[in-house]
Amino acid sequence: MILNPATPVALLAILRASDVRPNFPPCLANNFYGIFGQQSVFKISDSACLELLPISVDDGSVVPLFLPDDGPQQLFWIQESAIDNSLRTPEYEAEVANFIDWLVPEERITYPDGQTILFEGGKPAPVSLVYRTANSGAVAVADQGTAHILSTRLPRFWKALPIPASPVSYLPVPDTAIERVRDILVSLRFDALVAGIVNGISVEQMHKDIRYLTNEDGTSGIASRHSFHHGSRLAAKWLKTQFEDAGAACRFMPFLEGFAPNIICRYDAKVESSDTVLISGHYDSRGSFGLERAPGGNDDGSGTISILNIARRIKQTGITFRTNVELVVFAGEEQGLLGSKAYAKELRMRGANIVLMVQADMLAYHVPDEPPQLGLARFIGTPEVTQLVANISAIYSPELTVGFTVVCCSDHQSFHEQGYPATHLFERTGPIADPMYHNTGDLSDRPGYDLNQVRSICKVQFATLLHASGFDLPEGVHLEVLEEL
Repeated sequence: MILNPATPVALLAILRASDVRPNFPPCLANNFYGIFGQQSVFKISDSACLELLPISVDDGSVVPLFLPDDGPQQLFWIQESAIDNSLRTPEYEAEVANFIDWLVPEERITYPDGQTILFEGGKPAPVSLVYRTANSGAVAVADQGTAHILSTRLPRFWKALPIPASPVSYLPVPDTAIERVRDILVSLRFDALVAGIVNGISVEQMHKDIRYLTNEDGTSGIASRHSFHHGSRLAAKWLKTQFEDAGAACRFMPFLEGFAPNIICRYDAKVESSDTVLISGHYDSRGSFGLERAPGGNDDGSGTISILNIARRIKQTGITFRTNVELVVFAGEEQGLLGSKAYAKELRMRGANIVLMVQADMLAYHVPDEPPQLGLARFIGTPEVTQLVANISAIYSPELTVGFTVVCCSDHQSFHEQGYPATHLFERTGPIADPMYHNTGDLSDRPGYDLNQVRSICKVQFATLLHASGFDLPEGVHLEVLEEL
């Protein structure tokens, strides 16, 4: 076999996301390509750039990037989700081994640094493994067709995230935005009206909503909410109607051809304000390889029904807000946060002032013999927003055990990358333990699916919205009335 020569076109610098900070040297800040998993990716021309890093920053990894002129060009980050050891079954480990074997066939060149470039039949192969660790890597693909093949070959707990073709803006959250969140933290106190509002969230209504979205009730016809599946369009139309019936002004936001749209719903402030508080989930889903069905009852039907039932309660109580409020459900999350990246970038280009953003993703699975929990983002997001959510949970949902999770990364990352204060709500203070994660069996009618836990976390998200935005109730609506609504 004739092997085509490959020349390094750049160096791929991979650092811990937590090490990325405002005082980075320009040779890195101007060559930032995003956060993937818990890693920040840069393309640089000279490794000497890393010598300019603060001493406190880990050196990370630097590998030559070999891309033949007539070979693969689009880069994807591949990442295993943070999963509990209980999910590492022999069947799953075989899936991973088969995937790696597919990526690295016998016909390959392995460079001394461990990078592998694939070649076949005298021409560069359509896929090349650029960088690899035990649970992540970077892959180059030749075209969109190959990218689709890559997505179908991924093991069940892995994702492929596109690395942009050109650098993206490096926008740390500004001190003024963080100070605004700190002010909310300092002023936080128990509010009986907030408690009366959030306590009205209905488990019965959540049950109806999730069974419709998963078609467990047999009425929606939604077999899958995968972003490319027609079922995601059915779900989008239904969700938009439900939000509008709850009094929100909603629109579809297309962002990429072939993908289901984002659903952006808004309540305008009743006083003059340029501020916006945004809460969100994602309504797209992913199922088992080779099967059409992708019900997404937990991932992320649970976050979606949380946002929807906040809207329902807003209508029930007649609340108006002192800042603008947006309730958003994204599509394209499973393909690399694509919907939220598009919207966060749009907001930044418009100069929108987002006070804070809170994403709900996977709220429902409750491990047997564990208490109901709320996991908060350890690595990606704004610590002050995370602390605010933790404090609010202690006040309004004390039944939840609160801690950090290493699970990463949901749509809050898109806002974090655009310099907006953001955090993520998750179902557990450890790694993913749901055995139906990214599975055709991700339904609500199964052991471990806990709508009471969803309600508890929903109360936290709603209370965060109320404290951050400020609100007013209609004349004559007081605590006793709220308890009856």
